[in-house]
Amino acid sequence: MGNRRLANWLGGVACVMLAGISAAQAQPIRFAVAAEPYPPYTEKQANGEWKGFEVDLIHKLCSEMKAECEIKEVAWDGIIPSLLAKKIDVIFSSMSVTEEREKQIAFSKAYYDSAVAVVGPKGTTITKYPDDLKGKTIGVQNSTVSASYLKAYGEKIANVKYYDTQDSVNADLIAGRIDLQMADGTAMAAFVKTPDAKDLAFLGNVPYDPLFGKGVGAGLRKEDTALKAKLDTAIEQLLASKDYDDLSQSYFGINVKPAF
Repeated sequence: MGNRRLANWLGGVACVMLAGISAAQAQPIRFAVAAEPYPPYTEKQANGEWKGFEVDLIHKLCSEMKAECEIKEVAWDGIIPSLLAKKIDVIFSSMSVTEEREKQIAFSKAYYDSAVAVVGPKGTTITKYPDDLKGKTIGVQNSTVSASYLKAYGEKIANVKYYDTQDSVNADLIAGRIDLQMADGTAMAAFVKTPDAKDLAFLGNVPYDPLFGKGVGAGLRKEDTALKAKLDTAIEQLLASKDYDDLSQSYFGINVKPAF
């Protein structure tokens, strides 16, 4: 091959490689939320758009990172496998940072925190944990920190029912098919204010247990260190902003900024 032909060939290869790199960089960051509604954090509207506290945070973080992003919906029990299979890039769906999960994936800095709480019929009293759960039928969503707590402490003294979605737990509690449910406290505080839950009450927060983890963070693949660094910086800046405080107050009436 002559020098000119070789130079042209190498130039063509370089152009193709640069085009490939440029296209890869242009790919939007795929943020995954659980497919089922989880108000006030994530909820799909009739027009197909997502709304909620975490959806607003996604938009603000992507603006801070100057990145194009898109929201993907994935069933909760398949969300980590989807991340590891590279079908999505970031889990942003109220996932608590726990030691067990950190064996599989990396986490960003925590972007909110919420206590675990119990909801049940008005007039019910639960003050001592886990003792006051004895003999109760308790509903909980699978693969949550609440489920981990009940597996560890509840199964020996109570009838624990595990569900694929939080919506299903809510529906069974409203229908009286279970006595109590355990879940994220801020989500439960919003749930008891809905018309369907008029006969239910927020029964209080469960005392902190290490099984509850260290706040809620974005889940990433361990090898995606550059994306984690960018996301951590954006989260730090957002947490320090008035925007975060205003959003938190508007959705919850309190500040859910993490202490971790």
